[in-house]
Amino acid sequence: MTDLTVCHRGERMLTMPLEVAAHAGFCMGVKRAVEAAVKAAADGVPTCSLGELIHNPRVVEELTQLGIPPIASVTEAAGRRVLIRSHGVSPEVLEALRGAGCEVLDLTCPFVDRLHRIVEEFTADGTPAVLVGERNHPEVQGTAGWARGPVHVVATPEEAEALPDMERALLCSQTTFPPERWEAIARVLRRRVRNLTERCTICSATETRQREARELAARADAMIVVGGRQSANTRKLHAVCSSLCPRTILVESAAEIPPAFANMDSEYIGITAGASTPDGSLKEVVTHMTEQNMTPVTPEEEKNDLMAQIDATLVRIRTGQSVTGTVVQITDDEVCVNIGYKSDGLIKRSDLVDQNVQLGDEIEVEVVKVNDGEGNVLLSQRNIVNRKAWEALMAKHEAGEYVEGVGKEAVKGGLIADVGGIRAFVPASQLAPRYVEKIGDFVGKDMRLKIIEVDKQKKRIVASRKAVMAEESAAKKKEAWEKLEEGVVIHGIVRRLTDFGAFVDVGGVDGLVHITDLSWGHIKHPSEVVKPGQEIDVKVLSLDRDRERIQLGYKQLMPHPWDNAAEKYPVGSIVEGKVARLTTFGAFVELEPGLDGLVHISQCALTKVAKVEDAVTEGSIVRVKVLGVDTDQKRISLSIRQVLEDEAMESSMDTEEFELVNPEDVQE
Repeated sequence: MTDLTVCHRGERMLTMPLEVAAHAGFCMGVKRAVEAAVKAAADGVPTCSLGELIHNPRVVEELTQLGIPPIASVTEAAGRRVLIRSHGVSPEVLEALRGAGCEVLDLTCPFVDRLHRIVEEFTADGTPAVLVGERNHPEVQGTAGWARGPVHVVATPEEAEALPDMERALLCSQTTFPPERWEAIARVLRRRVRNLTERCTICSATETRQREARELAARADAMIVVGGRQSANTRKLHAVCSSLCPRTILVESAAEIPPAFANMDSEYIGITAGASTPDGSLKEVVTHMTEQNMTPVTPEEEKNDLMAQIDATLVRIRTGQSVTGTVVQITDDEVCVNIGYKSDGLIKRSDLVDQNVQLGDEIEVEVVKVNDGEGNVLLSQRNIVNRKAWEALMAKHEAGEYVEGVGKEAVKGGLIADVGGIRAFVPASQLAPRYVEKIGDFVGKDMRLKIIEVDKQKKRIVASRKAVMAEESAAKKKEAWEKLEEGVVIHGIVRRLTDFGAFVDVGGVDGLVHITDLSWGHIKHPSEVVKPGQEIDVKVLSLDRDRERIQLGYKQLMPHPWDNAAEKYPVGSIVEGKVARLTTFGAFVELEPGLDGLVHISQCALTKVAKVEDAVTEGSIVRVKVLGVDTDQKRISLSIRQVLEDEAMESSMDTEEFELVNPEDVQE
């Protein structure tokens, strides 16, 4: 701890306790990379770094001045010596560099290199790897290239829940990932993956740095986090400190510290720095705070220079700074805002987002120019709104969240969408799972998008609607599979028919009702029973989760015809049926779908026939007499002959009665 309370005889020193975290600044891996780069710059060999060596603009600029500029791709190397940054790269990139004739100086952090070796070893047999980290972080992208099996990148427990079922998997982490978030994700995967191999690859320095920052922020009145805004490590430190100390700022240099940031008499100030922050930047901030708050004040000086004291109470501003002010004047073209500076600020109507602003309203604005040449401060509300919108969009992107957009304009190759005020390009190939012929149909349409590419320099993004649809479909499919169990009855919709059955949508996945499971009776085509679009209840007969196949039954929810056959067709009863098929020994007659009886050849006619076809024809309707019902053996014996005999007997009885009565009638 550095205590800036100093007392001198005859003077009063302003007091402000200041504490700098013990592990602030360069970590071992970053320090090693920077030192090696500086050494490489001294030997005169043309050198560049693949990507920014570290996420700190000051260091990158200094290395560029030393003759080591960053390049974005292998094609830019042009035979120069190439430094691999501490984040590491995939083996394909290393091979491409060497194939291009480049000398490679690999400065991958030892902790990251260990992560690469673990991923390479455990996935050699095709085992999937679950990599916990930020999907677009260079370290994560480089690590994924070392896997020999499928790689799933997750940053939240929700993303871990959405992963497909896996029998086995390797779980490892980006080296700078917050430990508490790692544990939350690990808990989900321990439950979901049957054979999970865990390797916590979080750098010990990262864990120590975040723990120290948390402890310091908990007791500080204000916190200063020093580091590059592009550094994920620094942003995480800022998030950790902000959660415990609301008055936390992130600065890249001392010049960004607000003049009135701390109460110089009593507040306790904490300072920490990201792993990519050089000692010079950290010392600069500490020195700035020291000098700012250690000015000796004598009794005589306290009485003098009243105007200087008044001026000191005024806000100090700089270009790009965000300030809050009060609207004091409104004209047709401009709005005047009091920001506490010696001059009021002016906002052009075109730079005003809220056109209904009123006198006395407090608004947040950005300083565009401190002096426009006439002593006026130029402000913009649109700049700060756009910046916040961009930052919010990037936060969602880094968290892997979807964004809401509206189609605005069909252009060559795709669609321009508005995403929270930011223009996003959606390639035609990313609009839908299938080819889109009329891109203009999406203009004015609300859509959920996933950001797949970002150009932070030009503030441009590329988004995909297809990716959202694919992930939502996969999630819906996964949810549907979780609800399915053999034997359950589920509601579904008939989607399509084939010669061999009907495909039924049961909540996001399709199952097959085979033609033999549609009806207890014989049918030639599923359309005899169901139609596309028809809602039906079906029973899950079997599940094959590996092959994603579902066998469904429709007839199984209907009473089996044999269950009450004896009661419905008692022995001796005469019923009608359709001749279903002929055999050498008789004819099978369908009494109802799924229930056939046999008319033996001897029972087909009044007289003996040589062939069944001589007595009956297939498809004809016949009257038969039930001779016997065996529900256990599922057999019914029928007779056509006995029906004919009974009819003949009845006919002869009618004739006899006529012959007996008729003579009497004549005599009378």
